[in-house]
Amino acid sequence: MNTTEVSLDAQWMPFTANRSYKSAPRLLASATGMYYTSADGRQILDGAAGLWCVNAGHCREPIAQAIARQAAEMDFAPPFQMGHPLAFELADRLVAMLPDGLDRVFYTNSGSEAVDTALKMALAYHCARGEPHRARFVGRQRGYHGVGFGGISVGGIETNRKAFSEQMLPLVDHLPHTHNIDENSFSRGQPEWGAHLADALEVVVAERGAGTIAAVIVEPVSGSTGVLIPPQGYLERLRAICDEHGILLIFDEVITGFGRLGASFAAARFGVVPDLMTVAKGITNGAVPMGAVFARRGIYDAVCDASGPGVEFFHGYTYSGHPLACAAALATLDLYESEGLFARAASLERYWEDATHALCGTRHVVDVRNIGLVAGIELAPRRNAVGARAFETFTRCFERGLLIRVTGDTIALSPPLIVETGQIDEMMSVLGSVLDGVG
Repeated sequence: MNTTEVSLDAQWMPFTANRSYKSAPRLLASATGMYYTSADGRQILDGAAGLWCVNAGHCREPIAQAIARQAAEMDFAPPFQMGHPLAFELADRLVAMLPDGLDRVFYTNSGSEAVDTALKMALAYHCARGEPHRARFVGRQRGYHGVGFGGISVGGIETNRKAFSEQMLPLVDHLPHTHNIDENSFSRGQPEWGAHLADALEVVVAERGAGTIAAVIVEPVSGSTGVLIPPQGYLERLRAICDEHGILLIFDEVITGFGRLGASFAAARFGVVPDLMTVAKGITNGAVPMGAVFARRGIYDAVCDASGPGVEFFHGYTYSGHPLACAAALATLDLYESEGLFARAASLERYWEDATHALCGTRHVVDVRNIGLVAGIELAPRRNAVGARAFETFTRCFERGLLIRVTGDTIALSPPLIVETGQIDEMMSVLGSVLDGVG
């Protein structure tokens, strides 16, 4: 495929420097297993699972076949006042994977939609219980919860909401983030310092009143802001404070769900169960857009029992539980189970940890942090050019046949769970060599 055959003008690309990209495009033409093939025929090792989503590797035949069969059998089914068997089958399969207590599934099409859905569920739950004044949300600095107005309001990445700041949700507070290089640099797994940062929630409660707060939403591991790993005891403390004050706890597991941390979900890895959980990405291996919210039965029952006859929750999407997405998800779950990919990720964690931390001492590297099969390699920023060094590293790695993800001056690595140790070595070799040459 020749790039001159494709016009790049019409598409307004997401989260992309459009003018710069279109002057020197990076086009992907095909994919299989651990690799993409670029438009100019080069093999690109995927160190980012696409965009945190291709956990079982690319173009897996069972998933492709399931999608094709479903497209030929029934391409669409209306989700309002109607249903189709695959959506109910998938819900049962998902519930069987979840920590005890989460047993209701609401389908969306993305993580962004899942977050806004969970926020609405929290409001509806408190309203159903006669506490409509519980309308405040608590997010966290540097948190990423998608791009809906609810998500960017509770999120804590300022660049994502700067242009839209006049229309944010009004009743939102933010906890401090947990990143502190002085205390936790080059931590392996969960850092020891920082559990006390959860106590900032008690300050919000004291200032706002517990009876005004609907929910706290956090990523168990913050991915898009640069791989921030929760300190030991931090999530447990958040759970305890929420329980004490009747506040719902929402985990955004769009990135951490489906094996990324060597367990089904971060909730299982850390032993902390939220009241609501958002997922997407790995639910279909990225093959068809899909997201979901998992809810405790008590939330579902409260909303339904407080309603009269008819619709109980006035929310949903045209493509909720889309037949092709359900087919892809079921085939994906089969692959995860038959190939033992969650356990495989856990078995590779120590090798991955040693390999990533071997970059300590590499030029520009000021921190390495890891958990499961995810790692953040933080670089010293250039003066007056935050993010420039990491982005140059990204483009040079692509030229050298490696796809990475960068956010600010942090390199985020999260390969498909099928990665081999030799491919891990290759990633670190290319990355180290590129960093040695980056100014």
